[in-house]
Amino acid sequence: MSRQSSVGKPNNRTEQQLLPLENGDRLTRPEFERRYHAMPNCKKAELIEGVVYMPSPVRFSPHAEPHGLLITWLGVYRSMTPGVRLGDNATIRLDLDNEPQPDALLRLEESLGGESRLTDDDYVEGPPEFIAEIAASTATYDLHDKKQVYRRNGVQEYLVWRVSQTQLDWFRLTEGEYIPIEPDENGVLRSLFFPGLWLDSSKLLSGNFSGVLAVLQEGLSSPEHADFVKQLSKTPQN
Repeated sequence: MSRQSSVGKPNNRTEQQLLPLENGDRLTRPEFERRYHAMPNCKKAELIEGVVYMPSPVRFSPHAEPHGLLITWLGVYRSMTPGVRLGDNATIRLDLDNEPQPDALLRLEESLGGESRLTDDDYVEGPPEFIAEIAASTATYDLHDKKQVYRRNGVQEYLVWRVSQTQLDWFRLTEGEYIPIEPDENGVLRSLFFPGLWLDSSKLLSGNFSGVLAVLQEGLSSPEHADFVKQLSKTPQN
């Protein structure tokens, strides 16, 4: 084709890149990222199994406040555990069809044996060790497609808080499957990957957040957390 014959014709690839994301779009991960970057006012969009999901505006009671409580709980743990990083709505490049943006994550530094890394453009690539999501109900994709994506990609622990149903699910990856973490004799859920990350779900679900932090402090004062911190301090740095 001559140069003259192409003048004035639209560049289909450029136009495609600038199309806004919409719920239900089926895209590759590179195309998803190009369109997302072209929408600076978009606060959250995810690619799950090649399908675009764009959540509705966030309401306070069913999402924003529970989200804040989870971040506070995880932030206290992170502050007392060197080598552990906390992310709030961080984009994760998991595989070619999945780029989620979970409500919260904990990741172990790559130099300490963590499975994820920070890319040159400052995104998380690979599976964080712990992911938490705030979900509306069991019908949400957090407990279906997302759960399978996290399992398949090797996320070691996955917590889902179903706010409207006043329930909490915490799974541990065991032999390729997600198995529910069972509470101890005191009704406390304990992370198996992050020693000392303890959660009294009954206190959380009943609104007793000071009690939640008191139980977490017990975990942070436990011998297993002290051993974990000591182990991390002895791990050779790259």
